[in-house]
Amino acid sequence: MPEFNIKHITKYTYESLVKDSVNHIILYPKEDEHQTVLKHDLKISGKPRVDTFVDYYGNKVGFFTYSERHRELEIYSELTVTTTAKEPPAETMFGAMEWDEIQRLRYQVPYIDYLKWEAFDGLPELRSMISEHIPEIGTPYQTALKYCTFVYEQFNYIQGVTTVQTKLDEIWQLKAGVCQDFAHILSQMLRMVNIPAKYVSGYICPNKDGMRGEGATHAWVEAYIPSYGWLGLDPTNNCIASETYVILAYGRSFTDCSPVKGVYKGASSHKLTVQVIVSYDDGVTETLDPVAEVVDPEPEIPAGQGNSYRRNLELMQQIQQQQ
Repeated sequence: MPEFNIKHITKYTYESLVKDSVNHIILYPKEDEHQTVLKHDLKISGKPRVDTFVDYYGNKVGFFTYSERHRELEIYSELTVTTTAKEPPAETMFGAMEWDEIQRLRYQVPYIDYLKWEAFDGLPELRSMISEHIPEIGTPYQTALKYCTFVYEQFNYIQGVTTVQTKLDEIWQLKAGVCQDFAHILSQMLRMVNIPAKYVSGYICPNKDGMRGEGATHAWVEAYIPSYGWLGLDPTNNCIASETYVILAYGRSFTDCSPVKGVYKGASSHKLTVQVIVSYDDGVTETLDPVAEVVDPEPEIPAGQGNSYRRNLELMQQIQQQQ
């Protein structure tokens, strides 16, 4: 039963004084038979009152307003949590029966929202690639594992080429991104074959195993497998989510699980930095360097401009079209 201490520090810095910062936070870890919260401290600039409620997806959500004028807003969350491993599903020969059960879930309230997939321009290409690379579906469990591997192998893990607002069309065009992009594509694929899929937000604390996303906020997917329940799948690392994964929230996509979001009155330009520090039960601490994002009104970008990865991708596409 590993024990983790996790500090999650979110800091907004504004170019001039702002006021009436209204924020919505999902920084409260889940509690169930596989995850126990021993301690959770939350500190916010100005010490505003935080009201909490449970949303439609069962997430505990905090809501606060910092009314005084300020140039900085820091949200400091520190938690100590223990986790236990969950046995993976057993292989079964009753795939047809499981698919029949999957079909019956389409009209049941707990699963309907996790079955809605999104239409996008790359859908025909995605269907073609699935049929080409994964010719046999197998049981729902086998299918979920194959789709997880497909995303891991077909997409490049590159930081900075997408944002949390990036849509499926852009992710599919780039074939690159980070954990939330991998999770969005996998959940889309699972829902397309009627397997309910949750987007999961949290942390991965793998004791320095060199996994993508370790010591940071992370995203993965939970797929519903009949006769088993919800199975965590991490397409960023091509593995089943284990006791080293700490869950904060569930939803249909990142929008439902965003750790911090809000609005304020004042100048439009600000900088957001996020830092996660994970201490393991062996006393060793791993610190993720702060991730800084300068948030400005987005200007219109002429065709062919943008980040270097996108420019190189578009150039390669033009070359291929000319051949």
